Amino acid sequence: MTTAHAAERPAPTEPSEEELVGRARAMREELLARQEEAERLTHTPPDIHEQFLANRFYDMFVPKTYGGLEVSPKTFFEVCKELARGDMGSAWCFALAANHALHVASWYPKEVQDRAFAGGDFRAASVSAPTVKAKKADGGYVLNGVVDYCSGIPYSTWYLGQCMVEQEDGSAPVMGMFLAQEKTFERLHNWGESTGLKATGSESIRFTDAFVEADLVIEDANMIDIPVKDGTVGSQLHGNPMYAGRGLLTFTVSLASLAVGGLYHALDEFERLMRTRKTPLAPVQLRLYDVDYQRHYGAAWTKIKTAELALDGVIAKHMEHCRATVDGTREYTFIDDWSLACVVREIIVQLWETFEHDLLRVVGSGSMRQGERFDRIFRDMSSLLTHRNPMLREQAFRNTANLLLEIPAPEAR
Repeated sequence: MTTAHAAERPAPTEPSEEELVGRARAMREELLARQEEAERLTHTPPDIHEQFLANRFYDMFVPKTYGGLEVSPKTFFEVCKELARGDMGSAWCFALAANHALHVASWYPKEVQDRAFAGGDFRAASVSAPTVKAKKADGGYVLNGVVDYCSGIPYSTWYLGQCMVEQEDGSAPVMGMFLAQEKTFERLHNWGESTGLKATGSESIRFTDAFVEADLVIEDANMIDIPVKDGTVGSQLHGNPMYAGRGLLTFTVSLASLAVGGLYHALDEFERLMRTRKTPLAPVQLRLYDVDYQRHYGAAWTKIKTAELALDGVIAKHMEHCRATVDGTREYTFIDDWSLACVVREIIVQLWETFEHDLLRVVGSGSMRQGERFDRIFRDMSSLLTHRNPMLREQAFRNTANLLLEIPAPEAR
């Protein structure tokens, strides 16, 4: 793994939020030109990663207390969107290593944050599936297990995950959340055989009798349901309500921001083809002047923009809930988090439908050859649709109804 550590890098500058988005936008063309290389490597190319470091993209959710930028969620996800407009795979590899600084800064005590963010070199992949077993030991816990789909792990210096903690009295294990340094796990280098999202670095990792200190494990903690009533450790420590949020929505927004960027990428390519290719039937002319191609372009742009604005609205509502739970106006509840995540999941699905209906079916088979931009966009977007999060759409609809209508569980009826 090629990583520039803080001591080796020049003194960081503090770009504005607008400058960060501009820096991401300026990288689009290079990301686009190096998509094939990223797929071959199965993760973001090392020198692109170094540019992300130099641009301070990884510092966006790190608190200012530790030298980070502490930017708004809207800015972070704007950067993700701009990077995905160049290459969705490389942007995914970045986003899912960078976004979990928000959660560590929100939920862990100061002593842990002091260690995690020391030196300005924090990046953490994360998976919510509790496939790791934890056993109490003197001063900490011993971890064993394999975790699949650790997007962003090639450049992660930590890992944030879930485990099942064995109980000393022999009772059923309880779910816990743990934070582990890079030295505690082994990368299995087993990514790249998927249909799409080949550049996301979504490798498996293995813990083998790995010791982590006691304060890095929080027992009885589920990352998608961390209570935040009256704020969190992080919101009190950093004085910023951004660190009082729940986990499910922000993760789902990460995926949706990448999907928005990916669809704009598709629209960019569709426009290029309109300007360079002719219609297949008479009157033969540039597609740019054909009323049907104009209609398809306009429909796709409108639907992508609708999704983008809807996503902005969800992010704003998330911050409204964060502020309210800190000032005591109202608690940011599980129902809030779950239902907003359903809205964002719907954005992802509708972006796929826009891609398939308005762009893909009229782009022409010549644009779907291996290595063509539309081939890669199709593979990446279809792989996103099979991700565990969008895949749970139907079950989430039912669960949302149960929550909103306060329908009791079958055993309680």
